[in-house]
Amino acid sequence: MTRESLVFIIGILLFLVPNLGIPEDWKYYFYILISILLMVVGYSLRHRAFLRRIENEAGERQTDSFVEQTAKPDLSEEDQTY
Repeated sequence: MTRESLVFIIGILLFLVPNLGIPEDWKYYFYILISILLMVVGYSLRHRAFLRRIENEAGERQTDSFVEQTAKPDLSEEDQTY
């Protein structure tokens, strides 16, 4: 089951619970449980969308750090002076 469908099912449960004749104490704990589950799934969806957004075409995550690469000096015996 995908996270998106889980959010949809939680919405249906929240719509149906007030009309099922469940005792008020049970409803209270059910709402707490469903709320926590919805927050975790929502955070997971946002986190996944964020990671998808920062990935580039090569499948690597982009960073803002840059490294300047320079050519290594040639230290052959001819160039060395003593």
